[in-house]
Amino acid sequence: MPRFLPLILVCFASLGSTVCAQTVTVQELARLSTDSSYTLQGIGLVMGLPGTGDTGKELAMARPLARVMELSGNPVPDLKELEKTKSVALVMVTCEIPRGGARQNDELDVTIATLGSASSLEGGQLFIAPLLGPTPGTPVFAMASGPVMLLNPNIPTTARVPGGAQIVRELVMPAPKTNFTLVLEPHYRGYGAASQIATAINDSYFNTPAAEGLRVARALDDRTIAVNIPKGEQPEPAAFLADIMSTQIATELLKLPAQVICDVRTGTISFTGDVRISPVALTMNGINIVSTVPPPEPTPADPLITQSKWMGLSTEDPGSTRGAKLQDLLNAFSQLNVPVKDQIAIISQIHKSGQLHAKLIMR
Repeated sequence: MPRFLPLILVCFASLGSTVCAQTVTVQELARLSTDSSYTLQGIGLVMGLPGTGDTGKELAMARPLARVMELSGNPVPDLKELEKTKSVALVMVTCEIPRGGARQNDELDVTIATLGSASSLEGGQLFIAPLLGPTPGTPVFAMASGPVMLLNPNIPTTARVPGGAQIVRELVMPAPKTNFTLVLEPHYRGYGAASQIATAINDSYFNTPAAEGLRVARALDDRTIAVNIPKGEQPEPAAFLADIMSTQIATELLKLPAQVICDVRTGTISFTGDVRISPVALTMNGINIVSTVPPPEPTPADPLITQSKWMGLSTEDPGSTRGAKLQDLLNAFSQLNVPVKDQIAIISQIHKSGQLHAKLIMR
């Protein structure tokens, strides 16, 4: 079995002119400008560790532990009494609030990371920790606690608590009253896309009896679309917003450039469209990559030879001058068991050289 996990490849490709155009809704392309995710944070204690926690000599851990014991009716008169403690770890606690906010009593996942000398959080329990907003002076928005689960067995100093944060103060933005702004997701940005989405919204609204010839949406730039709520819709802005966000638009009208999306954390590479690579040659970790367009014709004096650490890329059509396909490169990577991190690095270098004819998005 190869020691490297196989590449997870997702490819969205055009299926030909005989297939009906795909449509998406506005909510798949854009968000409300007020819908933003943010992070709650706090300091907590993970208890019950089997000798893998901070040493009791670390005052940063000993002080809050002594405070917890005091509030529980068992005060510690001298911190030296905690010097032999190895079952507690001081941790940073964070909670990501999703777009749209969170309501009271919602339960969200929590991520924790050690702040002291603890070697592992496995088997621990997060003691009740208050979570504050991202700016100084904000109140407590959630309380976090629960059993700890490691994110990665090879990195036991970070973990998560599924559903560990309970929201105690609502984090929601008020519904728009007279207008709102749509912001395109970064990989959909473009003046053409913004203009087409605004046009689709207007066309959809014009087809309703309440339209009265109004123009409700207009593109401000390559990512921003301003939408006015007509007076007749203002008594129920949520219903109007739902109609706008469910407006359908054909993807081909967006005229989006081909994209290659590389996610370093998950080890995935995905791309849209027929991504091509111009003639290029590079070497990385002993792997030589050559793209030739059009491919050379083999002769008895100069035959085409395949080598174990060499990959040659060429167009399928000998008369084509568009360049080799990215799919060909990924297929060659798979044959040579190239690690995903090296695949991403190679694609990045080809993009930097200007030979990858697509927008590269690194995550």
